[in-house]
Amino acid sequence: MTTDPDSFLTALRLSDSFLPVGGYTASYGLEQYVNEGRIGDGDDLRALLAGYLRRVVGPCETVALANAHDASSSDDLDRLLEVDARLHAVTMPSEFRESSTKAGAKLCELLAGTEEDLESVDIRPGLRQEFATRIDAGETPGHYPVVFGVVAQSRGLSRLEACLSHAYSFVTGLLGAAQRLGRFGHTEIQRVLGDLESVVVEICDRHVDDDATAMASFAPLAEIMGMRHERAGRRLFMS
Repeated sequence: MTTDPDSFLTALRLSDSFLPVGGYTASYGLEQYVNEGRIGDGDDLRALLAGYLRRVVGPCETVALANAHDASSSDDLDRLLEVDARLHAVTMPSEFRESSTKAGAKLCELLAGTEEDLESVDIRPGLRQEFATRIDAGETPGHYPVVFGVVAQSRGLSRLEACLSHAYSFVTGLLGAAQRLGRFGHTEIQRVLGDLESVVVEICDRHVDDDATAMASFAPLAEIMGMRHERAGRRLFMS
């Protein structure tokens, strides 16, 4: 099996923290876990992120991304809007929604500013332009996994490759947040990342073919931490 170099580089680009979509401002409740003393060491952090992957990223965001990828490949704007609306409905904490939609808007803005030749992309320009227009008009939320799925499909990534890239970037984003909170060193962070790679593969394999109607999230404590974070007096992160 060979990997197309352009697609591979796109996957690296989309999963890189260097991508300026504001991911560094989000901790998805992790900051609140740390502030309340619920995370003490690398084992706690590993368990928490594995839970996020299996209960949120996999059954919710991966499903949304994979279905957005399908909708993009078939030029189905209505289906794309339905996927976006469903993801918005199942994302409960307002900070989580805000982080996701801001990142989605940033990714759309980034593409508009860096891609001069839309004919070089394997998607009719009108679909993505119309989706971006709906986002700008407030007619659809424009969640990051949905935009990510459209972009990944247009750049030649398979559904599974796109899901793996997104899930990996989610993990590295939260590990980066954990490190900036000052509780974990570089070596421990890398050890946790290595341990979670198998979980990333597991959840993507499990959910890449799920229908959009199966999209669901079940992480009550994480949602509570996110809601508490909204009212916290001291916050380093937006979520």
